[in-house]
Amino acid sequence: MTGFQTIERRTFLRGLGGAALALPHLTSMAATAKSDSVPMRMVCAGLNFGFVPQLFFPEETGPNYKLSERLQPLEKLRNEFTIFSGLDHGVNGQGGHGGVHAYLSGVLSQNSAAMPEANISIDQKAAQLVGAQTRYPSMQLASGNDPNNMISWSASGVSNPPATNVETIYKLLFQKVDPRLQKTTQAKYATRTSILDLVKTDADYLKRKVGVRDRAKLEQYFNSVREVEKRLTQSSQWLDKPKPAVDYTLPVGANSLDFVDRVPLYYDLMSLALQTDTTRVITLALADIGANYGGFKISRGYHQLTHHGKVPEYITELSVIEQFHMAQLARFLTQLKAVEEPNGKTLLDNSMVLFGSGMGNASSHSNKNLPLILAGGGFKHGEHKSYFKDEAKKKATPAGNLFVSMLQRFGVETDRFGLSNSTLTGLEVQG
Repeated sequence: MTGFQTIERRTFLRGLGGAALALPHLTSMAATAKSDSVPMRMVCAGLNFGFVPQLFFPEETGPNYKLSERLQPLEKLRNEFTIFSGLDHGVNGQGGHGGVHAYLSGVLSQNSAAMPEANISIDQKAAQLVGAQTRYPSMQLASGNDPNNMISWSASGVSNPPATNVETIYKLLFQKVDPRLQKTTQAKYATRTSILDLVKTDADYLKRKVGVRDRAKLEQYFNSVREVEKRLTQSSQWLDKPKPAVDYTLPVGANSLDFVDRVPLYYDLMSLALQTDTTRVITLALADIGANYGGFKISRGYHQLTHHGKVPEYITELSVIEQFHMAQLARFLTQLKAVEEPNGKTLLDNSMVLFGSGMGNASSHSNKNLPLILAGGGFKHGEHKSYFKDEAKKKATPAGNLFVSMLQRFGVETDRFGLSNSTLTGLEVQG
């Protein structure tokens, strides 16, 4: 880069006491609540390949719509959810599979630098309000590692890596901490100084030596380190507080189970995490089904099936997977509805559950008209609501408007989110 000093990749920032911070690649480098304080929760589940649109969206709108083929598993919960059509992220969320990560933010990661809070996702915006009130301000879960399906993003424009191993998730939620390890960890926290404070002199010097783009990248990187440090500090506040005891155990070898047997476990753990108030904000990224065709009775790969080209045989097999996901959503919502809380409402009433995808039609790589369902949360449900501004041209409404409404319901005082500055008209809260 002309006019700037070349910096070697092995460069480290070093501070007092030998603390070292490796740099990112730069361009220059070639519980129990009282009845009056029952909290609101938020769950956002995302499917990386979306749904076949004609099988997902009902033909009619309003409260008397006929359930589509894909929505049939939700029939008994009809009054507990709203189905939306005509919502997407416009040109800001386009990019085929590369646009799926904008599902909960409405902003592509490569466009985040110009945004005040980068491409922060709705879950992380909600988690800011929760803070240290729960053991985990938020939890990010995923059924597998899919770089296109990283749906939780911080205000620094950094994706939050999800936990994929169900056994690890169980331990995070419920495994008791060894008292000896607890004392050691507390001692480490007590003597710990921010690594960024230790390397501050080097960091300030480096910022003056790089270009504008690299300076912005360094700032983003340092912000992400600060966020990790904040999480560690918060964890120290919970070290001496026992984890909840639950009457639930995972099957032996849970993480080695096929996709079809493993996904229900994620939902079980999410339900328990909410019920025990271990966290109030959860994302679940449902990615590729993995080996052995995920345990489904199909003869082709999931990704291959999504590019069905309207071939009936492909759609039939793809429907097996899609219907499974809808059945698991129904099962999860039923679990939440069965839990009565101190305020006389159910856990579902006190939890908004967003289910959908950043992919509108995988067969054509379209991110338009996202398949979105919102359940619970005390909203008035039971309808199919269309938000196409122009039915003929299929001009959609920003999905971010829905997120503003959800954030307000969660308790966040805001009238904007990402590129949206309005709530979703017609989405009302129960009286």
